[in-house]
Amino acid sequence: MQRIDATSAQPLFGTAATRRIEQAAMSMLPPHTLMQRAGLAVARLALALAPNAGRIWIACGPGNNGGDGLEAALHLHQWGKAVVVTWLGDEAHAPADARASLLRARGAGVVLAAEAPPRLDTQDLAIDALLGLGSRRAPEGRMAEWIARMNSGPAPVLAVDLPTGLNTDTGAAASPTVQARHTLSLLTLKPGLFTAGGRDAAGQVWLDTLGVVAAEPATAILGGPPAPRPRAHASHKGSYGDVAIVGGAPGMTGAALLAASAALHGGAGRVLVGLLDDRPAAAGIAAALGATHPELMLRAVSALDVARQTVVCGCGGGQAVAAVLPRLLAEAPRMVIDADALNAIAADAALQTQLRARGDRAQFTVMTPHPLEAARLLGIDTGTLQADRLDAARRLAERFGCVVLLKGSGSVIAAPDAPPVINSTGNALLATAGTGDVLAGFTGALLAAGHTAFGAACSAAYLHGLAADSWPADTTLTAGALAARLHVP
Repeated sequence: MQRIDATSAQPLFGTAATRRIEQAAMSMLPPHTLMQRAGLAVARLALALAPNAGRIWIACGPGNNGGDGLEAALHLHQWGKAVVVTWLGDEAHAPADARASLLRARGAGVVLAAEAPPRLDTQDLAIDALLGLGSRRAPEGRMAEWIARMNSGPAPVLAVDLPTGLNTDTGAAASPTVQARHTLSLLTLKPGLFTAGGRDAAGQVWLDTLGVVAAEPATAILGGPPAPRPRAHASHKGSYGDVAIVGGAPGMTGAALLAASAALHGGAGRVLVGLLDDRPAAAGIAAALGATHPELMLRAVSALDVARQTVVCGCGGGQAVAAVLPRLLAEAPRMVIDADALNAIAADAALQTQLRARGDRAQFTVMTPHPLEAARLLGIDTGTLQADRLDAARRLAERFGCVVLLKGSGSVIAAPDAPPVINSTGNALLATAGTGDVLAGFTGALLAAGHTAFGAACSAAYLHGLAADSWPADTTLTAGALAARLHVP
């Protein structure tokens, strides 16, 4: 059994792939073997998580997920635990394996209760074995009542395979969905545990492969730390490229400066700032730059040698960014497109054509949309996009021939020619203004230093989130502080 954290990359398998892995394993094993292994794994983890639990309530659904719960009940009962089992199944219509586990549990002396225990305390444990792999229906009736009981009670919840109500493939959470403190994913890790509503619903994720080696291509990858890239002693600022930040329309110069600061701390050789604020009052910004970031170089956008630079465009760009995008899309060999630049492209078919043409010219492009910006680019609403974030990121990557970093809980990095990566770091401390600008600037620095577009996006997302994970949870993390905390991989 493995505790899943952000220290290594992991393959993820969706419903269809997991079912193929399961069927292949079952064809090689005696009947009922996988369910017996699953139940024992659940029981062992339950005992490890709550060794002093006075009572353990196991809520079992009518299918094979419920069968796993019944197997776990058998072992916990034999180990002397006070087990309360509630089952929503019908013995006459239960799947064969689940019925076999029901008979085994009864034979061991496990008694099925008609109703959930009236109350649990903090030393008890609830096990969610209601719905598992591939379930797409919203819980209702007694199942919904039991979920409400779990979610409102003080006892920690261990979910079997997936929290009930959570979509295996997308992380979309039904109403209601179990909010587990721990989830034991069986056989494979599922994408839905790590994006959209999955991270909140699943809590700490564990994996038990049940002794099965997957012989399927991964549906997606849970991202791990980037490989170190030591910098040679015999290098200079030109070795790590120039990053040009284009943004900062009137009233929004801070966004461009945050991106520039992130590019500096991300190791760019030089960082130039082309502000889109051409008012006379903007001259004071140059003095401010000299005082706060003397390393930054202020330039007129027209004076930037974008054909030799990595361009980060759109941070605080406002409507002014649309006028400079045609030149940047045509000339910049490496480009990060963020914020208002994405909105401008979504509203202009000609800019979309230019963006698609960059891939044909082998120009590197990373788009870093949040869900609303991504929805505009796809011509759909945000709810539809969030219902399947992996599919949305893949569609954007294929449509525009570039790398897409779709931000959010479990950010998704997609490219036309690779399985999508779900980022494993980050937390709610990033939900403050400017953190997306920091991510864009950091991605630009990695691009300028020679990373591929996909590698830069994956590494930037991971290290950006890791900086937030290492920040004190009780202290607000501002975007400026985040930029200063970044480090070069």
